[in-house]
Amino acid sequence: MQDKYKMKTLSLLIAGLIAAPLLHAQEFPESVYVSQKQAGKIAKFNANASWTGGPNMLYEAITPDGKRLLVTSPSKQSVYVFDSSTGKQIKIIKVGKASKGIKISPNGKEAYVSNEGENTISVVDLASYKVVAKISTAKMPHNVRFSDDGKIAYVTLQGGAGIGVIDTKTRSVVKVIPTPGLTGPHNLDLSKDGKIAFVRDTVKNVAVVDLVKGSVIKVVKVGLGHSGIDVSPNGKYVYTGGIAGDTVSVIDAKTHAVVKTIKVGKGPHGLRTSKDSRWLYVSITAGSQLLVIDTKTFKVSKEIKLAGFPFWVAVKGNP
Repeated sequence: MQDKYKMKTLSLLIAGLIAAPLLHAQEFPESVYVSQKQAGKIAKFNANASWTGGPNMLYEAITPDGKRLLVTSPSKQSVYVFDSSTGKQIKIIKVGKASKGIKISPNGKEAYVSNEGENTISVVDLASYKVVAKISTAKMPHNVRFSDDGKIAYVTLQGGAGIGVIDTKTRSVVKVIPTPGLTGPHNLDLSKDGKIAFVRDTVKNVAVVDLVKGSVIKVVKVGLGHSGIDVSPNGKYVYTGGIAGDTVSVIDAKTHAVVKTIKVGKGPHGLRTSKDSRWLYVSITAGSQLLVIDTKTFKVSKEIKLAGFPFWVAVKGNP
């Protein structure tokens, strides 16, 4: 009887050991990268890998083919390029003062880097790793989002002007869409059809902007402080945190109403959804954690300890 009990216990332990990595893989259906500002590192999941980058690793972007990860370092006025599989440093590209947000064009040929300290966007050729143009903007460009066809790039102008609209062919700002109701447009993402921009400010607001009409439809109250913002790939929800608070707000992308507020811990900033929209990854700056949230239940599924000040999250297939 005792032997049968031991065998049953052993079987359960073995089953648990087998199931654990499968569950881990389920929560990371594609690679997830987290920049760690104070530690100067990049963490990769589900590989449980970490590699040293440069000082103040901040915003990240992964190429459409998933082979390279680009990370900004404002203190070095540079972009660090890594092999996303091995973590090997490929190149360091000098860009501009206070380089913050970075996005890669849908065709993977260029990266746009927001130089907040000099009011420019550096256009980086990803074949030569050279800055091939600088686009002048209004005060304090912070981050960029390309249209799906790559013809337009929208840039948040944290100095207060609103959203700059860049023609990527002429490499020039063709108009600025004002965002009344916002204090310092900070980060942005687009609706699935590309007609709406959701713009996060530095205080506690998200502006819903009609890009066709060039006007704000609604201003939604969310968590305190600046944060990233992400529209799930299925177009259903908009997620944003608040570095001065402890919650993630879930906004219905159609009704523009907050449908859920999730307690996550102090300082949620970077966040991205998995390509299938099932998992939400949130960097918790104060607690130095990455949280994995199940979007079916809006409950935290996993907490992973990281090095100092995890800042941004990048996921292949969700720019």
